[in-house]
Amino acid sequence: MLSRSCLGLLNLVSVDDYHALASRAPRLVNTAAGDLPELDIDGMENSGSDDAVAPAPLERRIVVANQLPIRAFREGKKWRFEWDRDSLVLQLKDGFPSDVEVLYVGSLKAEIEPCKQEEVAQLLLEKFRCVPTFIPSEVHNKFYHGFCKHYLWPLFHYMLPMSPSQGARFDREQWKAYVLANRIFADKVTEVINPDEDYVWIHDYHLMILPTFLRKRFHRVKLGFFLHNTFPSSEIYRTLPVREDILRAFLNCDLIGFHTFDYARHFLSCCSRMLGLDYESKRGYIGLDYYGRTVTVKILPAGIHMGLLESVLSLPQTALRVKELKEEYEGKIVILGVDDMDLFKGISLKFLALGKLLEVDESLRGRVVLVQILNAARSKGKDIQDVKNESEAIAREINEKYSQPGYQPIVYINGPISTQEKAAYYAVSECCVVNAVRDGMNLVPYEYTVCRQGSVALDKALGVEGEDKKAPKQSVIIVSEFIGCSPSLSGAIRVNPWNIDDVAEAMNSAVTMSEAEKHLRHEKHYKYISSHDVAYWARSFDQDLDRACREHYSKRYWGVGLGLGFRIVALDPTFRKLSVDHIASAYRDTHSRLILLDYDGTMMPQATINKTPSREVIAVLNYLCSDPENMVFIVSGRDKDCLGKWFSPCEKLGLSAEHGYFTRWSKDSPWETCGLATDFEWKMIAEPVMSLYTEATDGSFIEHKESAMVWHHQEADPYFGSCQAKELLDHLESVLANEPVVVIRGQHIVEVKPQGVSKGKVVEDLISIMRSKGKSPDFLLCIGDDRSDEDMFESIARSASNPALPTIPKVFACTVGQKPSMAEYYLDDTSEVMKLLEGLATASAPSASIASQEL
Repeated sequence: MLSRSCLGLLNLVSVDDYHALASRAPRLVNTAAGDLPELDIDGMENSGSDDAVAPAPLERRIVVANQLPIRAFREGKKWRFEWDRDSLVLQLKDGFPSDVEVLYVGSLKAEIEPCKQEEVAQLLLEKFRCVPTFIPSEVHNKFYHGFCKHYLWPLFHYMLPMSPSQGARFDREQWKAYVLANRIFADKVTEVINPDEDYVWIHDYHLMILPTFLRKRFHRVKLGFFLHNTFPSSEIYRTLPVREDILRAFLNCDLIGFHTFDYARHFLSCCSRMLGLDYESKRGYIGLDYYGRTVTVKILPAGIHMGLLESVLSLPQTALRVKELKEEYEGKIVILGVDDMDLFKGISLKFLALGKLLEVDESLRGRVVLVQILNAARSKGKDIQDVKNESEAIAREINEKYSQPGYQPIVYINGPISTQEKAAYYAVSECCVVNAVRDGMNLVPYEYTVCRQGSVALDKALGVEGEDKKAPKQSVIIVSEFIGCSPSLSGAIRVNPWNIDDVAEAMNSAVTMSEAEKHLRHEKHYKYISSHDVAYWARSFDQDLDRACREHYSKRYWGVGLGLGFRIVALDPTFRKLSVDHIASAYRDTHSRLILLDYDGTMMPQATINKTPSREVIAVLNYLCSDPENMVFIVSGRDKDCLGKWFSPCEKLGLSAEHGYFTRWSKDSPWETCGLATDFEWKMIAEPVMSLYTEATDGSFIEHKESAMVWHHQEADPYFGSCQAKELLDHLESVLANEPVVVIRGQHIVEVKPQGVSKGKVVEDLISIMRSKGKSPDFLLCIGDDRSDEDMFESIARSASNPALPTIPKVFACTVGQKPSMAEYYLDDTSEVMKLLEGLATASAPSASIASQEL
């Protein structure tokens, strides 16, 4: 890793220099570990060598998760480390190409003394390719146990903190700890990353704002994120006080992964409702256009490591334990539950369902046993203790009611227990119940299915010998419809965990199901699970991340926004900011100038309620128009009466209304049409259709123009308004198919206008007329901000590339805002547009004062 002195030196250089130095710095500094009497690394076959680290391969994946896939043991004064074979972030390595190096960044599950942290970090790096993030204890408690587990976790599982007794409310100090922890992770990634080559894969909700920190430091970092948790509906997510900070951090990734379409759909809905972003599917891939970048959304549930579980099943000790359990539960039907001690796992509901089953069907008493394995809780608190107390009380009540000599209906096993022990219970269980009221994925049904498939050693332990070895495998899964694995288990019995009777009936179906049906369900599940294992999941994500990052070096990136609102804008390499000095020199050197200006969003901010032009706007337009070498036009989508009234003080200003259908050259000139047919009978067809959607869409309205009709939905519900706009577009295109009109969809609008009318046509006509009058323009400035203005920029680019047309020496096509555009220049906002126009107005007469002019 980069030494502290090196990092101190980097703090003295600029951000750009820092990025350059970081990309050239060695990936890993191979410092000798030295003799550490209190450290002992477990000698495993793949734990690395004591020699210096070999040169890194060309490709590398940096996997970032809250916890490293490492187990740490304190033996007296010594620390011992080994791989955590059950860790998903370790198992996913199997999905990467064999020549790819994997580096892990995360926290240890043990608190290392500050004096030993540097030595431990070096050893973990050399032995395990792991970079530990040592988060101070106080910060970690607020970050993990506070913000993550007691605020985000319940909220993402649809539990709102309506009162202090129902969950922790948002705590600003805990949020600050979350931000600080994510920054510490970013610092560790920064120490070892080569941003031009490495791919970074971030995991889960603990690190949701880490992408912003990394994107701010390395604009072209190849960044993927997978959320292993649920993503709630927008109604729940929008209650987050820091909702936009987290959402924009997601969008600073290149690829975002979710287990199910529901989670992805909720995320996309939040992007639409809060940020106004629409998504589209291209060749099967869902993409969000975010400031010129395409953020890809991937939907694929994670899998399990088949080889690891199969190796456990083949162990003699596992077979022995299976045999013991088989004898222990001889004559019983074992239903198994394996859950974390958590508020949302539905453990008490599961117990109540079993009680209902035994109450309704007396024949099952003494035969059906529910073995509930409880993994240790991942956090502490009153809510966890309450769940535990409630579950134990219900189990105790049912056991007291239905127990018999040698029979107890609910067997409670407090974990943690080993993977080997769990596998043995899976193997002897006729049914597995996963009854969570909300869960991100849950791989328990996958593990259960593989264990029921068994192995040669298990078959022998279970007494399946000779020809019986070919006996069909069987399993039954009862799964909550509210968990991530449910869609992929098409043969499972899906239940509503809140419906006790429903779950009890499912249990009854499972224990009375025919052998043939159990086999068919098992085969369907095993075929899917074995072909969609953790390697398949990782490989698929890795390939999509590579695809999502292919255009990184074909664009220029600009960083905008402060703090957690930071994002980058991807622009064409030739796209640059238009400076007053640059255009002023061209302005002074030319003598036939055409200046075309949009109004809304260009000279007047979109958010302004009163759209009437200010004194400053009128003054600068009058000053530009007073130069006889200038031809100045406002080109707008607004109607001619509105524009004529607003700009009546500008006698020499040209106006083009309704996207060019009406044009006048000055205040005293008559309005001219574009020469197209004036038959508007199509309005009699379009208006009833628009009225129908207006009545059905609260907040929408119709704008009537002389040449066009516009349906606005900016005040409607964002998601519903967008859906209605799409439906209206299709409807209008269908009923107006034989009419001389076009139906277009813009930002919060659907517009019907005559064919051939566009701002691009305005540009062509004005240039043509000037040339016919012997005043061919040698200077062209065109400024606009929205989609309709792109027609002008496209027309200008097309004219410039046509050798048959006279060349305009000085052309400045400029969009407002740093965004993808056909224009070659940009200005940040309307205030910069006004400064530019004022600069041009005074370019030929510097001593003049625009502000002093009388309107």
